[in-house]
Amino acid sequence: MGASALRRLNPFRKGRRRWGRRHNPDGTMTLVDHLYELRYRLGVAITAVVIGGIFGFIWFTYAPFGLPTLSDLLLGPYCQLPVEQRLSPNGRCQLLQTEPFEIFMLTLKVGLSVGAVLFSPVWLYQLWAFITPGLYDKERKFARTFVFFATILFIAGAVLAYFVLPEALTFMSGFGGDAFFSAFTGGKYINFMLLLLLIFGVSFELPLVLVMLNLAGIVSYAKLKSWWRGLVFALFVFAAVATPGQDPFSMLALAAALSVLFGIALAICRANDKRKAKKLADQGLDGLGLDEASKIDYRASELDPTPSPSPKQHDDVT
Repeated sequence: MGASALRRLNPFRKGRRRWGRRHNPDGTMTLVDHLYELRYRLGVAITAVVIGGIFGFIWFTYAPFGLPTLSDLLLGPYCQLPVEQRLSPNGRCQLLQTEPFEIFMLTLKVGLSVGAVLFSPVWLYQLWAFITPGLYDKERKFARTFVFFATILFIAGAVLAYFVLPEALTFMSGFGGDAFFSAFTGGKYINFMLLLLLIFGVSFELPLVLVMLNLAGIVSYAKLKSWWRGLVFALFVFAAVATPGQDPFSMLALAAALSVLFGIALAICRANDKRKAKKLADQGLDGLGLDEASKIDYRASELDPTPSPSPKQHDDVT
């Protein structure tokens, strides 16, 4: 009984052939089979993140394939501070550890974060494979495009945050002159850096959301164009509130980047609306609103005067 229960809990068991999406491409499965499928997808995704976390944990200290270590990458923005503004107790740039096992927990956190990013194609594919049978072909195309560009924009936002952080640290550490120097603890510095990378990456998805709403027919280019002043102002307010630091560099960099992406999103929405308008014009539906009711002909149609042939009559004998 115990062995049977363990086999049922195994998400990679061979019995999956009975309920897997490969053998049910249209997604017609029972609720229990859907739960089995969800368990399998979660098992693969978690396994990929754990493997990536182990790789990131090792990469934090050791440099694979000639690459710099994760610790060097994380310390890069802090070590770009002038020597007189940072702590260098052993003649090199280092962070402080003020709690027992703090380094281990930070290394584990950074490793899992890197593993989730490096193995994102694996768990994104598992998510895609689970939801795609329930989508129409057009929805699958939208979802595939959204996932691809969302990944690219998130990485671009994180890279921008990484290059902006040294300037922000230099600006904020310059207050007070020579009376202070920066001695950051490992926990606060790394948490701040990961949060900044996450905020920049997620913020870069906002223009993509506008494009997808336009493609879905929810927001038109005309409305976005009429709102552009308020939207740009809202982006600057969002950047001022969302950035964890109080420096103007990260706020202005995020706001300027979002404004540029918003302009690109407007151009894409304009091209899409022009394409849809041309398609409606070719069908003779130009000028009709989406909420406008179709014209219905209420006139009675004439009946055919020719009588239809009556069916053959059979007597009771035949």
